[in-house]
Amino acid sequence: MKYRLMDLLACPMCRHFPLELHIISKKEYPSRKLPSEPPLCELYCAYQNKYIKELSSRPPCEECIKWEVEEGAIYCPSCGRWYPIIDSIPHMLPDYIREKEKQDELDFLERNKDRLPEKIVYKGKPHSLLQKV
Repeated sequence: MKYRLMDLLACPMCRHFPLELHIISKKEYPSRKLPSEPPLCELYCAYQNKYIKELSSRPPCEECIKWEVEEGAIYCPSCGRWYPIIDSIPHMLPDYIREKEKQDELDFLERNKDRLPEKIVYKGKPHSLLQKV
């Protein structure tokens, strides 16, 4: 998942923007070039974790475009929901669909509990490791 996707994503449950990005692993693609002039993001730069209007200098789009998040989690600070990023794909689904994948999500949390914040692992919605007990 490219960082710049965070400029577009809102929580599917409460529509909050921006969401928090928690990276477990990422991969570099050094030959990638910018498709247009920076800034590529309109409102929010996830690479620097700031709104574009808060940046004191030009955003580092040339550097950002070379990275892709392979595994991680997207977190909504408004409603407490989290969404896994697996194989570079964010799984941004509503709760009723995620219920079918509950065990897979609990396994994801168990595998990554030392690399994700407690607010996701133990307090996150719709699933957390505290619910597993």
